[in-house]
Amino acid sequence: MEHLGNPVKYCVPEESLAENGSCHPVITGDKETDSCAASMSQARQVLELESAAILGVRDRLGHEFEVAIGLLLKCTGKVVVTGMGKSGHIASKIASTFASTGTPAFFVHPAELRHGDFGMLEAKDVVVAISGSGETQEMKLALDPIKRLGCPIIALTGNKLSTLGRFSDVVLDVAVLREACPLNLAPTSSTTAALAMGDALAVALMTRKNFKAEDFARSHPGGTLGRQLLTVGDVMRSGVEVPKVGIEADYAGVLAEIECKRLGFTSVVDGEGLLGGIITDGDLRRALVRWGPGVFVRVASEIMSANPKTISSRCLAVEALRLMETHSISDLLIVDGEHRPIGVIALKDLLRAGVI
Repeated sequence: MEHLGNPVKYCVPEESLAENGSCHPVITGDKETDSCAASMSQARQVLELESAAILGVRDRLGHEFEVAIGLLLKCTGKVVVTGMGKSGHIASKIASTFASTGTPAFFVHPAELRHGDFGMLEAKDVVVAISGSGETQEMKLALDPIKRLGCPIIALTGNKLSTLGRFSDVVLDVAVLREACPLNLAPTSSTTAALAMGDALAVALMTRKNFKAEDFARSHPGGTLGRQLLTVGDVMRSGVEVPKVGIEADYAGVLAEIECKRLGFTSVVDGEGLLGGIITDGDLRRALVRWGPGVFVRVASEIMSANPKTISSRCLAVEALRLMETHSISDLLIVDGEHRPIGVIALKDLLRAGVI
């Protein structure tokens, strides 16, 4: 990625300068100390240059960005991100960010487009092409077939007048004054600027699409973030797996349901299916001690504990875990808006889902 395009003015904060007025440290005579000081000084200068590169891109942001967002919003296919060399690595990351924030996307190498991978593209796709100079040979050769297919092209380049710039439907200017590399050769500031612009596109797009935390969880089912965003509904057992008896069920019926569902408790519902309470195996033992043989003529409504802890299926699974830990319970009923039991969740379900 080259550092071409409109120059950007950089300002290095005064506090980063050494006492001698330069970005180089004062020489002390101690080789190890001087080397460490030089490294720290150069590190600060790199961060300042790359920060300034992003701010420069921000200050030049204009109507083209909204046009690019419009193309992405209208896309009914995939977003195909491409770039060569270091720009290719940036393109791969940007494609991954799009995909994880609700926009189907993938990276394709521009050279491979001309050797079979062009079959991945459809006319309904949008191509995001990244090149600092806009004159990378592999990118230039891929432009004509992309245009013939009819895919809109969003260019991230430091040279708006380049071949890539002229072929593209919209150009986002990511020019930088210089690279952070002291030789002004290795793509550093330029790749940072392109990456930041890609993130800006992805974040603006997910906001316009009203992408929510639960959508993010579906995109990250195996990751730590995804597990933290799992809902109770994603983890709970439902249907016939929910232990349930009527308020008139006798002791034997309650015991049979608890034994059948193997959760150590059952819910108790009235004639309309509304939750009245729960009965645990501990409740059964206490009832036997209290009434002796007479317990067998008692009904569920006499044995149950009213007002059990419940949770909605829309709540996060981590909230269910927190509730279970707070009240020292290992199972939790899930109820709907009318307080009917629709599911059950156990600690081992949370463990299996990776929430714990």
